[in-house]
Amino acid sequence: MKKIIIPLFCAVLFAVPAAAQQASSAPAKTEVMKSKLTPKEVIDNYFKALGGKSKLEAVKSTVIDNTLNVQGMDITMSTTKMGNKFKSVQTAMGQTVSQVFDGEKGYIERAGQKTDFPADNIAELKKGTTVEALAFNPANFQTVTVEKLDAKDYNVLSSDKGKFYFDATTGLLYQSSVGEGSVTVKNYMTVDGIKFPSEVDIDGKGQKVTIKTTKVVLNTITSDADFK
Repeated sequence: MKKIIIPLFCAVLFAVPAAAQQASSAPAKTEVMKSKLTPKEVIDNYFKALGGKSKLEAVKSTVIDNTLNVQGMDITMSTTKMGNKFKSVQTAMGQTVSQVFDGEKGYIERAGQKTDFPADNIAELKKGTTVEALAFNPANFQTVTVEKLDAKDYNVLSSDKGKFYFDATTGLLYQSSVGEGSVTVKNYMTVDGIKFPSEVDIDGKGQKVTIKTTKVVLNTITSDADFK
């Protein structure tokens, strides 16, 4: 199997900055106007559009199954998450690659060989939440602008992590970009009253990855033993 490790954030959120940093096709420049909304209002509207912040915070664990197409190769991936703990198993061409983080340390296992996560990644992984959308913090953004993509208005939050485009009509996150890259959420699915990305395109480094979610199961994992 080719050495392909899809960032966990792409698999679960497709919107967190770490995902966007792997891409390379930013939105076209458009006229920029200042929004009447505050960063907190944009993020609150996003949580509401997903099903409500209280519902998001009540999710204790997720199991999400995805199919990925990378350069014509199909990959299946199942990710289990509880708080900042996760286990992601990717399978392609009969071979399996696992990524595991127990909240304090983690590793990648390939062909029976384990490689520890780099120390400089651990601090960021410790900030993880069961529902990655909750990682959006209004304090990280100073202003909101309004920009058009494909003739639609988007409220845009910008920070040193990147730019995040929220549909001005639905409140949902549509696209994230960092530098020359983009992650686009094309569709959402609803599970137990909560919306999750169901189809995502990641463009970058001359490549395109399409991720489709086939199944989401909530609140079935209760043991730390799943993250060893």
